[in-house]
Amino acid sequence: MASILVVDDEKIIRDGCVKILGKEGWAVRTAVSGEEGLGLVENETFDLLLLDLKMPGLSGMDVLQQVRSLHPDLLVLVITGYATVESAVEAMKAGAYDFIPKPFTPDQLRIVVHRALEKRALQREAELLRKEREKGLREIADEKSKLKTIIHSMADGVLVTDHEVHVVLHNPAAVKILRMKTSPVFGQPLQDCLGNGALVDLVSKITQVTKEGSSAVSQEVVMGEMALMAHMATVRSEEGEVLGVVTVLRDISMLKAMDRMKSDFVAMVSHEIRAPLTSVEQQLSVVLAGIIGEVGERQKEMLGRAKERTHALLTLINDLLDLSKIEAGFVVQQKEPTQITEVLEKVFEVLRHEAESKSISLQLSCSEELPPVMADRGNMEEVFINLVSNGIKYTSVGGAVNLSARIEGSHLCVEVADNGIGISAEDLPRIFDKFYRVKNAQTRKITGTGLGLPIVKGIVEAHLGSIEVESQPGIGSKFRVYLPLELSAKGKT
Repeated sequence: MASILVVDDEKIIRDGCVKILGKEGWAVRTAVSGEEGLGLVENETFDLLLLDLKMPGLSGMDVLQQVRSLHPDLLVLVITGYATVESAVEAMKAGAYDFIPKPFTPDQLRIVVHRALEKRALQREAELLRKEREKGLREIADEKSKLKTIIHSMADGVLVTDHEVHVVLHNPAAVKILRMKTSPVFGQPLQDCLGNGALVDLVSKITQVTKEGSSAVSQEVVMGEMALMAHMATVRSEEGEVLGVVTVLRDISMLKAMDRMKSDFVAMVSHEIRAPLTSVEQQLSVVLAGIIGEVGERQKEMLGRAKERTHALLTLINDLLDLSKIEAGFVVQQKEPTQITEVLEKVFEVLRHEAESKSISLQLSCSEELPPVMADRGNMEEVFINLVSNGIKYTSVGGAVNLSARIEGSHLCVEVADNGIGISAEDLPRIFDKFYRVKNAQTRKITGTGLGLPIVKGIVEAHLGSIEVESQPGIGSKFRVYLPLELSAKGKT
């Protein structure tokens, strides 16, 4: 039975959590302050901590930091009001697993707690498997027993099919996830094992991967209210012949439900605060312009800072709204034949003055007669304004940013290259993560939300394209966006 600690100074929240979570069979303890909660965490073992961020005395952030140092494996869900979304984001950066806004419904609480406890169970299972592997795998006599032991211990479903798409290996998790009435028999055709009509696409995709010999393919499969992610990879002989396909199945239903809830929350909060912030920024502009009276130098300085912060908040809100659209699948508004050269020329004109203000050379070069691509023009402008603006932002005075486009095989490649500060090999794999920003002495004074590159990646992938980057510290960075050309031909016919 899972053990949950609720730390909140509001009695109605504590009592509500005890009533709702207690009905699920979980043991729930409560604390009215951060100090009391820390005392319980130090003396007892919990699977999950629900922590209010806004409490008198020791704040939720202070409690979170101490809990992370005492029990780094303890999952923490922060409870926050709608007006403190930034605090929730900061808490997640500090190590919280997730957040839930007040007021919340019983279903919302159950969903977020179920998801957290499932993650906790997987962590424990992984740790148990690690310990068992260290001890038990040495004692396993042959390779077949070892493979069976590992696969049957996995929480994810595993299916191994041969070159004729007949089942040769599976684990109990696969039977449960795919809702098979009986376990497959060795050598049985996969399509005969899956009675659910929604899984026809899965069988077809495994068959396609087997015939084409694709190295690795992922596909989302929907079964009623359940959503699965299927990862397929070919198994080859030493001579390179395709022997079969290994398919790993993961239930992502809860993940998608939480993503929808968080996207709805972000969109709601962003819409509610964007209008008043826009009004504040406009009024500050009027005051700074001296329209309603003379403004002193000291006043201008302070009002200017206030306007900068307001503009930064509006930028964050717009980025969050863009991100929620991408996650909801609504990023592409209207695809039409688009001349990328025209888009790049507009981007060049928009950012030319920004580059000149830093004495940065901004150059644009495109191959002649580039074919159009099927794309949303507004999306494409946002992608390349973001990439070029980043290049200018992270390039020192007197540097250069080059924007170019060319055809590479079946794709149109747009490259944004700079000779700026570059990105370390350690940071490079994470630059497309939400809210991640490279932190060092050179970037300390550069502002940003950490959402620009995730938005760029989301837009590009929504156009069935891809983005790649190569970078070295002190030398510079090159971002390349690849957009498919074959879709352009289909769009013309």
